[in-house]
Amino acid sequence: MAAAIVPCAVCAAIAPFRGRIENTNAALVLVLLVVAAAATGPRWAAIVAALSSTLWFDFFLTRPYQQFTITDQADIETAVLLTLVGLAVTEVALWGRRQQARASQQAGYLQGVLSTAGLVAAGSSRTETLIEHVADQLVEVLGIDDCQFDSNTREGAPAAIVRDGTVVQRGHDLDVERFGLPTDCEIELRTQHDGITRGRFLLVASTRVARPSAAQRQVAVALADQVGAALATDNELP
Repeated sequence: MAAAIVPCAVCAAIAPFRGRIENTNAALVLVLLVVAAAATGPRWAAIVAALSSTLWFDFFLTRPYQQFTITDQADIETAVLLTLVGLAVTEVALWGRRQQARASQQAGYLQGVLSTAGLVAAGSSRTETLIEHVADQLVEVLGIDDCQFDSNTREGAPAAIVRDGTVVQRGHDLDVERFGLPTDCEIELRTQHDGITRGRFLLVASTRVARPSAAQRQVAVALADQVGAALATDNELP
């Protein structure tokens, strides 16, 4: 609602001074409103702000005043540019927010791997506790429903996340970012250390389509291998 109302209020406030303020300068003020909407709200709010700015710019600041009509060619060009620049600024601002969110997400994944590695290196927690910790992280990183650890490495699941993060289902690579993780079967993620499989996590993504990126799947492999390192250490203890 504010995205539609604020441009109207600003144009109405500028209207008494329209003889002293160039319309191009007023348009720049309205662009700032669009930037603010794009920086703090969803795409639709910024688009509404851009269209509302153009509409009320026409109504209050172009001749004939208080009509949705523009007769001056320069004002028409300014109104068109206001709309186009507003929409362009919206996309740029949203792109920047997505990049920031992605960077924050990647930092979170890295922190998860480092914290798990720290637990393994310190030997400060039981292996069972570490497995539960990693299982919870796998659910979060991959956006799946459930994750359980299985020490049985002889059996295989119909689908698996392999070492490079690729998902293989019945012998074929799966385009996860397009089709999502399999929802009709468990997905195997093996825990390895020094090339030896120490166990596996069985992942379930049955209630919704999860599309983890290649980076997310590689983080999952790294997390699983922390468990493999802990299990290898346990086996080496006298």
